[in-house]
Amino acid sequence: MKKYAIIVAGGSGTRMGSAISKQYLEIGNKPILMHSLEKFFKTDSTIKIILVIPEEDFDFWKSLCSKFNFTVPHQLIKGGKSRFQSVKNGLEHILDFEGIVAIHDGVRPFVQPEVIMESYEVAAAKGSAIAVVTLKDSIRKMTEDGKSFSQERQYFRLVQTPQTFQVSKIKKAFETKELQQFTDDATVYEHQGWQVSLIAGNLENIKITTPEDMAYANFLLGKDF
Repeated sequence: MKKYAIIVAGGSGTRMGSAISKQYLEIGNKPILMHSLEKFFKTDSTIKIILVIPEEDFDFWKSLCSKFNFTVPHQLIKGGKSRFQSVKNGLEHILDFEGIVAIHDGVRPFVQPEVIMESYEVAAAKGSAIAVVTLKDSIRKMTEDGKSFSQERQYFRLVQTPQTFQVSKIKKAFETKELQQFTDDATVYEHQGWQVSLIAGNLENIKITTPEDMAYANFLLGKDF
């Protein structure tokens, strides 16, 4: 079973308030994005890693790789105007229709190796594997007129990445036209009428977006996560 990983990192530093895109900010003396690629490589060095970033960042990324002596093998692919287009670009560079592909946010460097491996195993057997975690807080549903209603949290899950699929199925799913309701890869897959399979993610697998996330990320690294 051939394994691929598409790491998508097309975000900006807007919410972070930084001069450079968040994926290039350093935690533990290394850019976030490098931690994410390393996690897949160290989990299984046979995984073929495809990194999707804005084309205008190519030279900057290559300079970072040189600066930090970063040698994890990966193929560099230009991103699109949306996450959907970026993932599609990555999938188009997988020429094989066999195998399993994990699609992962570049700013989620704390996914556990066990989650990565289970995602490949479950996707191979069932077609897909979406990492999710349970909710700890109570939740309420808002209506357009400002009212709110309590919801039973046991029926909801927070969705993470990796979101892993059989290559042939996810390539077919991404042949469709991009729609507003495509908030992640699982929704694109579901659009074909296929049910997604869920696996347990890990709570530390946060998406680093704000300065508070950076503080927590450095805390996790200090704990030798």
